[in-house]
Amino acid sequence: MSRIAFVFPGQGAQYTGMAKDFYEKFPVSREVFEKASKVSGLNVETLCFEENEILNITEYTQIAMLAAEIAILRAVEKSEITSQVNAGLSLGEYGALVASKVMTEEDAFAIVRKRGILMQEAYPTGGAMSAVLGTDAELIEKICEETEGIVSIANYNCPGQIVITGEEDAVAAAGKALSAAGARRVIPLKVSGPFHCGLLREAGEKLGQALADVEIQKFTTPYVTNVTAQNVTEPEQVKELLIKQVSSPVRWQQCVEQMISDGVDTFIEIGPGRTLTGFLKKINRNVKALHIEKVEDLETVRKEILVNAGE
Repeated sequence: MSRIAFVFPGQGAQYTGMAKDFYEKFPVSREVFEKASKVSGLNVETLCFEENEILNITEYTQIAMLAAEIAILRAVEKSEITSQVNAGLSLGEYGALVASKVMTEEDAFAIVRKRGILMQEAYPTGGAMSAVLGTDAELIEKICEETEGIVSIANYNCPGQIVITGEEDAVAAAGKALSAAGARRVIPLKVSGPFHCGLLREAGEKLGQALADVEIQKFTTPYVTNVTAQNVTEPEQVKELLIKQVSSPVRWQQCVEQMISDGVDTFIEIGPGRTLTGFLKKINRNVKALHIEKVEDLETVRKEILVNAGE
């Protein structure tokens, strides 16, 4: 029988209309959006389903993405597909925590709304991020260390794709040095801040204040944290990891490798886009990479899982 991981994408995969078909078909999905709107004080349905100018602004993106992911998750659970471990990329980690029943939907929405605002305000100008393609992590780490100013790795996405982050001038200088050293491409990203670096440490500390009143439940399913790429099964570890996650690099490739070493052979990406599915194929082609973004995907994946289970 397959050992399944649910994985949840992060900021950047959002688009107008995400999860709308789940909202229209499944009452449990509709309830998720209604709850997100009530907790956040925003009209999350309008934010997700209608063309607007704010969906791509961090403080709004994060609550919208999480609502879409959990709405799809609830429909997946109704179809009786279950996971043995969960993980998410950056923001997606909150989807994983809800899937592991460690955090309630209400608490997750409240914290993610606060997280988005804090990350937006932490370093509003002068930051940058770039994707570095076609070179190894060791060279990128070395050049970041040698570059004047603040620049470091933000995301270890998959072999041949790493994201750097920091001060705009330092990111640009590191990018030029990496191109000269043989990187295939260095692509500046359209982002509103230098995420996952020390410049956001204060935002993480402020998030800790918001987390203080959140009750972390006992795990029903473990999750793998971005911070260490290790399994987390103890509730008391969660808050400190979420604080660190804001300014720590996202070790996504290592998270996937950890889950595979624990026997996971089927990954189901839950949420908008196929970003994580693409990463998975570059990390290890021997595992099954599925995704559920639309209602029709749910039935396709369900049939796939039942066939694997021999039913």
